[in-house]
Amino acid sequence: METRLTLSGDHVQLEPLDRAHIDGLVAATVDGASLYQWTRVPRTKSEAIRYVDTALEWRDSGAAVPFAIVLKNGGIIGSTRFWNLERWLWPEQHPENGRRVFDACEIGHTWLAPSAIQTAANTEAKLLMLTYAFETWNVLRVCLHTDVRNLRSRAAIERIGGKFEGILRAHRMGADFTPRDSARFSILTVEWPSVKQNLRNLLNRPQIGP
Repeated sequence: METRLTLSGDHVQLEPLDRAHIDGLVAATVDGASLYQWTRVPRTKSEAIRYVDTALEWRDSGAAVPFAIVLKNGGIIGSTRFWNLERWLWPEQHPENGRRVFDACEIGHTWLAPSAIQTAANTEAKLLMLTYAFETWNVLRVCLHTDVRNLRSRAAIERIGGKFEGILRAHRMGADFTPRDSARFSILTVEWPSVKQNLRNLLNRPQIGP
């Protein structure tokens, strides 16, 4: 598995996350206190060091593929990653055995700088990652979870084509250090062509900025 991917679009580039991004990650969260109410982000240099080092430990163990989100004409505006990478135990002679790198994955730990909200950044980042997941890894499903209280995030996932599956109770620790309920969304491989076209249409709308 390639764990140091670079995915490049017209507006953003997803670079393999490393320690060189630490200062940029901290700068990206300035003035975002209310924005990150339901999302844990690195707000100080020490938090960013721990954030990056943890992500790299996950990467090195094969559990995640973390990225820094970087504007093509500017600086770092956030982070995201593939994780919960699943390989299903197909019977040896089953026709699905060995057909794909992963059978399913999750896109998460995603956050953007305040200046990047309601721009093309998130839409294009999701297009780049979903294209790689469905067309290179050939996954059957991509999952996305968000804090059930994060209405902005839930709307954004639905906007890109995620289908709401339900609420997972006390699913993960929330940004406020309480057991959070998670809203679960997914995109299936059979849905990918229409989702991909929707993302392209969103990117082509004149009102979406760089």
